[in-house]
Amino acid sequence: MTMTYLVVVTIVFLSIYTVCKAKKAMHMLQQNLYNVGNRYLKWIGKNLKEVFFSFDFLSCLLFLLAFLFPHPIFLLLISFSYLLGIGIIHKKREREKSQSKKPLVVTARVRRLIGTTTFFYLLLIVFCFVYPDQVYLWLLLLGCFTYFIYFVLWFANIVNIPIEKCVYYKFYFQATKKLKKMEHLKVVGITGSYGKTSSKNILSDILNVKMVAHPSPKNLNTEYGLMITINQHLDKFDEVFIAEMGAYKRGEIQTLCNMVHPKYGILTTIGLAHLESFGSEENIQKTKFELIESLPSDGVAVLNGDDPKQLSYPIQNDCKKIWIGIQNHDVDIYADSIHCDKDGSRFDCHFRGEKESYSLETKLLGNNNIYNILSAVALAREFGMSMNEIQMGVRKVRPIEHRLEIKKIGNFYMIDDAYNSNPVGAKMALDVLSMMPGMKVVVTPGMIELGDQEEKWNRTFGTQIAEVADVVILIGEKKTKPIYEGLVQSGFDTKKIYIQNDVKDSFSFVASLKEKEDVYALYENDLPDSYNEKK
Repeated sequence: MTMTYLVVVTIVFLSIYTVCKAKKAMHMLQQNLYNVGNRYLKWIGKNLKEVFFSFDFLSCLLFLLAFLFPHPIFLLLISFSYLLGIGIIHKKREREKSQSKKPLVVTARVRRLIGTTTFFYLLLIVFCFVYPDQVYLWLLLLGCFTYFIYFVLWFANIVNIPIEKCVYYKFYFQATKKLKKMEHLKVVGITGSYGKTSSKNILSDILNVKMVAHPSPKNLNTEYGLMITINQHLDKFDEVFIAEMGAYKRGEIQTLCNMVHPKYGILTTIGLAHLESFGSEENIQKTKFELIESLPSDGVAVLNGDDPKQLSYPIQNDCKKIWIGIQNHDVDIYADSIHCDKDGSRFDCHFRGEKESYSLETKLLGNNNIYNILSAVALAREFGMSMNEIQMGVRKVRPIEHRLEIKKIGNFYMIDDAYNSNPVGAKMALDVLSMMPGMKVVVTPGMIELGDQEEKWNRTFGTQIAEVADVVILIGEKKTKPIYEGLVQSGFDTKKIYIQNDVKDSFSFVASLKEKEDVYALYENDLPDSYNEKK
C-alpha cells in the first residue's frame, strides 16, 4: 500500500511539473515560429543551460538510481524534488510575468501539439499497464520524457506536419475562393524590411476617410495570418484589402502574392532585418522585390527613392511606378520643411509637375513615418481621393503602438519604438530624439537577427547613441556589450551608462532623472521572451 501511495504521489508531482515545463517549451516553440528555418533548434543551441541543466536533471538521476537499486526511499526523494521544482518554476514564472512581452497564445495549432504530446505520454501509460511489475523502469521513462520535453515538443511538431498541411490547404482554398468572388476588391500588398505595419495602418486610416479599407490585423503577415484575415474578417462591403507581407527566406513573398494577387504594392525600405535567416543582403533585396515583380502590367508600385537598394534593383516589370522621397527630390512625390516636436510632425508635400505644395500634419514622429505617409498619399491619389481628403486623413492617422509613439509616463515623455529595431530604424529613432528639447535618455537591449553583422551594427548603434543621449540604460549585460563598447569608444561618460536586467525597472529610474528640464526617453526595441537574460 505504501509503495502504491508513493508511486501515485510521484506521478502527480511529475505530471504537474511536466505541464509547467511544457508550457515554457511550447512558448519558445511558438515564438520561434514552430521551428521555421530551424529557429527553435537554434534557440535551444543558444540556451543549453536552461534546456539541459533544469531542476529535473536531479530527478532523472534519482530515477536512474531507483531503477538500478530499487527502494521506496528513492520515490520519496523524487517526489520531494519535483515538489521543489514546481515551487521554483512557479516563483520563476511570477518573476518573468512582468518581463513577458508576448505570452503563449493557445491557438488551434498549439492545441493540436498538446494533443500529440499527450498521446506520447499515453503510450507510456499503456506500457505501464502491459508491464506493471516494471514500476521503476516506466517511471524512469516518464522522467526522461519530462527532462527532454523541449525535444519531445520538437518531435511532436514534426509528427504534426501532415496535419498542419491539411489545415493549411483547407484554409488556403477557402481564402482564394472568397477573394475570387470579391471582384470589386482592390488588393494592396505591403512589404519591406521594416515599417510594414506602420505603412499598412497609415494607408488604412487615410483611405477610410472616403473608402472602406480593411488592413490585415496587427502583424498577421504570414500565409496563415492573411488566410485568417480573408476568411474571418473580409466582407462584401470592403473596397480595399491591405495585406502586410512578411518573410524570412526567398520565395515567401511570392507565395503570399500567389494567394492574394495584389494589383498595388508598397515597398517600404530594404534593410538588414532577419539577415540571419535570409543569409545575405542580396537575398533580402530579391525577396522584397518579389512583391513588385508579381504585380500585373496595369498595377501600381510605390517605391522609396531614398533607398539605394531599391534604386539599384533592375525591376523586371512594366507596371506604373511611383517614387517617393525626402532627401531625393528627383522623385514623383517628396517631403521637405519637416518639423517634429512632442505634438507630432509637420511637412510640405510636393508632386512632380505641380507647382502647388500641400502642408500635411500628423501626430506621428520621424522620417520613417513620413515615408509611409508619402506612400499612402501616392495610392490615395491613385484611388481618386482629393488633397483635402488626404490632408484630413493624415491628420486623423492614429499613432501606431510601439512605433515611435510618444506618450507621457509620469513626469517624463516616452518615445516608444519597441517593435523590431533595425540599424536604419534605430538611427531614425535617434534623429527624432535629437529634435526633442530637454534631457535625452536611450533605453535599449540592442538589435537581434542580424547574423554575423549583429555585433558590428550594435557597436555602431552605440556610437550613434553617444552623439545624442545624455543618459543610456542598457537592458541585459551580455547582449548589450557591443553597444557599451561603441559608447566607450566614442568617449561617452561611463558614469552615465546604467545596466539593468528588466526593462520595467527603467521606468522608475528615468522618472528619478527629472529636474528642471523635461526628460525624453527613447525605448528602442523590446526583445522577445526567448532572448531574456537570466539574473
